[in-house]
Amino acid sequence: MTVYVDDPVTLWRGRRWAHLMADTLEELHAMAARLGLPRRAFQNKTSGAHYDITAELREQALALGAVAISRHRDRALVKAVIARARAQGRGEAP
Repeated sequence: MTVYVDDPVTLWRGRRWAHLMADTLEELHAMAARLGLPRRAFQNKTSGAHYDITAELREQALALGAVAISRHRDRALVKAVIARARAQGRGEAP
């Protein structure tokens, strides 16, 4: 199973943000804990179960084994990861 981080393209509050997603919620929460993210930062939405992370935390996640995905280069993979995250947000996947 895998944890993914997309490109930090969203600009908010003067910083670039990315999304931390995973094949399973267990993996997602475990990586978030390793990054020091509080559970309240979890975005359990039908748009996709994820954590928003800064570009700096994205680099830490990559160092811890997360896989970088790009909406520009990895379209099929990104689509599959987002579909899984949406299913998790709806409670349809582990």
